[in-house]
Amino acid sequence: MMYAIIETGGKQLRVEPGRFYDVERLAVDEDAKISIDKVLFVQDDDAIHIGQPLVEGATVEATVMRHLRGRKIIVYK
Repeated sequence: MMYAIIETGGKQLRVEPGRFYDVERLAVDEDAKISIDKVLFVQDDDAIHIGQPLVEGATVEATVMRHLRGRKIIVYK
């Protein structure tokens, strides 16, 4: 089972190939392909790569499917 831990949007995510994830703060268009190079950890079927702080030469390729907005929050003082 292959997975990686990446840092994006100020958070760390455990990502796997073929899965969908909600990520915050990406300033790219829909259907754009992005490359995330802040890879902290990679586990392949038989090898583990731990970054210090990042894994050298490792990138995660992704496609932005759509942009979502959360529910509006009303705060009273």
